[in-house]
Amino acid sequence: MKALFLSIILLYSLNANEKISSFTEAKKILRKIYSDHQVTFYAGCKYNYKDKKNMIDRNSCGYKPKDEYTKSGKLNERARRIEWEHVIPAENFGRAFKCWNEGDEQCVKENGKKYKGRKCCSKVEPKFKFMEADLHNLVPAIGELNANRSNYKFGIIPDEKRFYGENIDFEVDSKAKIVEPKESIRGDIARIYFYFEHKYKMPISKQQKKLFEVWNKQDPVDEWEREKNKRVEKIQGDSNIFIK
Repeated sequence: MKALFLSIILLYSLNANEKISSFTEAKKILRKIYSDHQVTFYAGCKYNYKDKKNMIDRNSCGYKPKDEYTKSGKLNERARRIEWEHVIPAENFGRAFKCWNEGDEQCVKENGKKYKGRKCCSKVEPKFKFMEADLHNLVPAIGELNANRSNYKFGIIPDEKRFYGENIDFEVDSKAKIVEPKESIRGDIARIYFYFEHKYKMPISKQQKKLFEVWNKQDPVDEWEREKNKRVEKIQGDSNIFIK
């Protein structure tokens, strides 16, 4: 399956992002795209990107960090900043590349130790770089939520617990490795997955596809989703055709 997926990427990715080749560049562009819509994706909190001490306006959304402090007793900086989250984790498409699984002759540290995974692919694999920097797949998220989401798949969690305040409808089951997002962005998530499936031929499991089809119907495209798609198309050169 990995080899097949990789060969498909090489054949079809010309139809997707071919203009933005680094995650660092993508983040700079996204700051401008979201300059008049500084609202986090999962929690719906307002943020001020210029306030480096505490970007998150907690009063705007009722956000209460799960961990205000780190285990060492320091302030949890990730609860005070936004990060650019890959809705589809880099691992989902990265594991199709050899550099992710085996590394590359160029992926060697100064001490001679070899490395692989995202760091290696970001260095040596052009196709991965374009996928990693695809603006359609990147959204602003509170750093703590981004960290807790990890690379877990989306789904429904029974008897959900609110870890980030009663108003933050974002649940994480670390044991089952599942994240349940709020209803108002479930369609957004589905359409991003559909976009990657269409543009990069990234496989989606039958179970996930079925769930996303339901979410796509239950949560129609909203005004900001449509506006972001237009802005991304102007810069990146391609549109998410599932946003109409």
